Amino acid sequence: MDRPQHVVVIGAGITGALTAHRLLDAGVAVTILEAKEKGAGSSSRSAACYRQQFSTPSTVAAMLYSTRAYTEFKERFRCDPSTGDVLVQNGYLFLHDRPDFASDGDTAARRAEGWEAARRNVVMQREVGLEEVELLAPEEVEERFPHVAGDRLVGATFCPTDGFLHPDIIYMEGFRRVVELGGVLRQNERVESGVFDPAGRLVAVRTSKGEEVRGDVFINATNAWGAKLSPVLGGTELPVAPIKRYLYFLQRGDGLSPETLQSWPMTITPSRAYCRPENGEQLLLGWAHATGGEDVSWDGQDAIEPEYFHKSGLDNYGYAVWMELAESLPALEEFAGLDATTSGYYAVTPDHNPFLGFDPAQPALLHALGFSGHGAMMGPFTAAAVASMALARETLTEITLDGRRIDLRPLLVGRTPTKGEGMVI
Repeated sequence: MDRPQHVVVIGAGITGALTAHRLLDAGVAVTILEAKEKGAGSSSRSAACYRQQFSTPSTVAAMLYSTRAYTEFKERFRCDPSTGDVLVQNGYLFLHDRPDFASDGDTAARRAEGWEAARRNVVMQREVGLEEVELLAPEEVEERFPHVAGDRLVGATFCPTDGFLHPDIIYMEGFRRVVELGGVLRQNERVESGVFDPAGRLVAVRTSKGEEVRGDVFINATNAWGAKLSPVLGGTELPVAPIKRYLYFLQRGDGLSPETLQSWPMTITPSRAYCRPENGEQLLLGWAHATGGEDVSWDGQDAIEPEYFHKSGLDNYGYAVWMELAESLPALEEFAGLDATTSGYYAVTPDHNPFLGFDPAQPALLHALGFSGHGAMMGPFTAAAVASMALARETLTEITLDGRRIDLRPLLVGRTPTKGEGMVI
């Protein structure tokens, strides 16, 4: 089949920006449709953490590519010299407790298996190409990261080229460059229905402004909204659940300098509570909580329920996150207090891997969603994989990036979920 002449990208977040840019570079006309404003969904509400330490080999390889792409973002997107640095590489530190410290429904056996899995993952990650990832003994953790208490640790894994992103720069500068290249960005124009030819193939979408936008390929890059959109456009029901997650901002105490705070790596405790420096004055905190599926809505993503609001007394979830982190990071006990709560949606799949590829029921609909909290970090890889599929007008089972072959089968739409991604926070 011939290359598409016009691709319609639905969703103006990081995935949409980077995918549109890739297609425009390939000489394809692109229109981006966004229900609100660019970045208005999960991209502007992300914890923006960035790592290559995954348990799925395909994802490790994907993130190696994304690392190079983000370090070259300023040049590739022709940013002003004063902006465009989107990746801060403070590192990612995963802590593992000794089995005898198991608590909160955990077991010693499970803790022991978690550490063995971490050791196996490091071997696999190095084989894939992440050569700088390390296994650290407790004394090494304390020596290199004085904010961590090593007395209860069995060890840790650390990768110095992990860190966090500046997502606002990615989508703002991304769409600036997309428009410069001739892409058409239509904001506040929601996709409401599909238009189909006699054979049932999607040929256009109708928008909230009463217009039809025709195309050869339509990319569903709406993530948390994607499962709702798919059947509207003739696609299958996708097992993607929008889950609300909360982030907290903790004010630095007087006993710690701004420079020291900003040098801390992203630190994940054995219970998967985590923190990273937001700036020289604040830590960003998070901890996945038990929740059911949400009826995803624009207003709902910013609604903070009382039990999760940081000013709701000592019983609120933010305070529990702070205290949980202080168990492993005693320096947090001297911090001044919680300043803010934000929220947004994760689009979670059964195995925590994304859905990429053409819809089995709709040959013109290409999905890029279900990132389970990893959408921003996977952006460059996702754009490369999805743009390649759009140009080929078929789902690809592998892609070669930077000379490295990446098996896409664990990430494709329609797969039967088997072993899930184990390193999810």
